[in-house]
Amino acid sequence: MSSFRTPLSRAKGLGSAKHGVGHWIGERVSAAALIPLTLWAVYAVIRLAALDYYGAVAWISTPLNMTLMVLTLAFSFWHMHAGLRVVVEDYIHKTLSKAALLLLNFFVCGLAGALAVFSVLKVALGGA
Repeated sequence: MSSFRTPLSRAKGLGSAKHGVGHWIGERVSAAALIPLTLWAVYAVIRLAALDYYGAVAWISTPLNMTLMVLTLAFSFWHMHAGLRVVVEDYIHKTLSKAALLLLNFFVCGLAGALAVFSVLKVALGGA
């Protein structure tokens, strides 16, 4: 059996971290989920542009629209987080910088996503 590993990588014991496939599948699942959700979001923006404030609140208050909006936001921020994580892991080589940027990515995407979902739920559930 031939190996594609270099002698140096065999000597250092470098190899797969055994978690790349899970990240790759997660990115593809979120991308696939975003296809119909993005089409729905385009429809929603066109629909909401024709409504006044009270019409928009009534529209987002329906369970289907509220659920689809929350799913669109959640998948969008998750997908953004995963994509930025890959960029940082692939192109930032200093350990401290990489760790700081990965933490920043996690907290910014998490906070922005939570605020967006909270805002939709607040309007949809009558707290506007």
